[in-house]
Amino acid sequence: MMFSKKNHTVLFSVCMLFAVLWVLPVGFVQAEDDTSEKILFGMSTALTGPAALLGQNMRQGILVGINRINRAGGIQNRPIELITLDDGYEPRRTSPNMRKLILDHDVLAVIGNVGTPTAVAALPIINREKVLFFAPYTGAGILRKQPPDHYVINLRASYVEETASMVDALISQGGVKPEEIAFFTQRDSFGDAGYLGGAQALLNHGLARESEILHTRYERNTLAVENALADILLHMPIIKAVIMVGAYAPNAKFIRLARKHGLDALFLNVSFVGSVPLAKALKGVDARVVVTQVVPHFNSDLPLVKEYRADLNYASTRNVASFGSLEGYLAMRVIEKATAKAEQPLTRETLVELIEGLGAFDIGLGVPMSLSADQHQASHTVWPTILHDNVFIPWQWSEMSTLPNMNTLGR
Repeated sequence: MMFSKKNHTVLFSVCMLFAVLWVLPVGFVQAEDDTSEKILFGMSTALTGPAALLGQNMRQGILVGINRINRAGGIQNRPIELITLDDGYEPRRTSPNMRKLILDHDVLAVIGNVGTPTAVAALPIINREKVLFFAPYTGAGILRKQPPDHYVINLRASYVEETASMVDALISQGGVKPEEIAFFTQRDSFGDAGYLGGAQALLNHGLARESEILHTRYERNTLAVENALADILLHMPIIKAVIMVGAYAPNAKFIRLARKHGLDALFLNVSFVGSVPLAKALKGVDARVVVTQVVPHFNSDLPLVKEYRADLNYASTRNVASFGSLEGYLAMRVIEKATAKAEQPLTRETLVELIEGLGAFDIGLGVPMSLSADQHQASHTVWPTILHDNVFIPWQWSEMSTLPNMNTLGR
């Protein structure tokens, strides 16, 4: 078959066109119309070690929220992806993770990191590189400066608010005296953050001096709780309530040993403990255990919580609801709300401005929330829960006086 010079030119052009299409990414249209570039969020968290379930739950909730947003077309028609690095809840591993996320992966923001000591390690890098540190899983005061750090925005109530609510309820609702309340905390910035709020509350309730407070401690990422328990068992007057600022494994061991040695106290834990793993670790233990939460119960009928359960099930029928997972989901829903009508290009700086621009908003949790340039903590609400039949259920501080044997707390 003979080809003219003209036909040969046409055939060559067609072949070149197919060659170009072969090497271009699927979905390519034109550079100016390409909306396939992903938006990357980063997370350095505990995926291994004693706090692993906290990091895994927080990541799960963020991923479920991302899945919801991507199903609706992403943000500004761009899909979202989460890059997660394991730090084992050790600050020495957090710093290199943060540099890798920000400098190597060029993430838009860091979201949902777990822990106070790890947050302390992350802060200098966050501020130096001017990258948003959003919804960290910690209530530490170092992240709640006034005026606030421009690149640190929190969702949850602070540890000061959690422990102060415990002290107020113990004294006002439970009839416990200030000197009958002890603290068991992790020996680091996390433990300090929780203790300081409760200690100030005790002083506000008439305790003469801070030196009268029994403050016992254990080392991070260990189960060495015996010395702390001994101090509480030997203390006079008898301790009737222990406020616990630690991870679930050491807290559970402390409670088990305390009950074994006859301490019949009320054990109150801040939200970081992780209610689901704590309940599993305490299976079979006869103890009165309270955990304050910074999100509503994951089985409630609040609008956002119902959407969370539906999206969790959509992502996988094997997923299990938890407070930590709900908190991660909430973080992405706030991102979704802040960026929903954004017209300007999404950058690290404009994302901060969009979140600050939310002002007072309702996201379906039944409580007021607010974010602005001067207000970098969205919620100040604490939801108490209590251990019942091996699960934590919703509870009210006003119910404290009705607890069985409340008047005989102690040994």
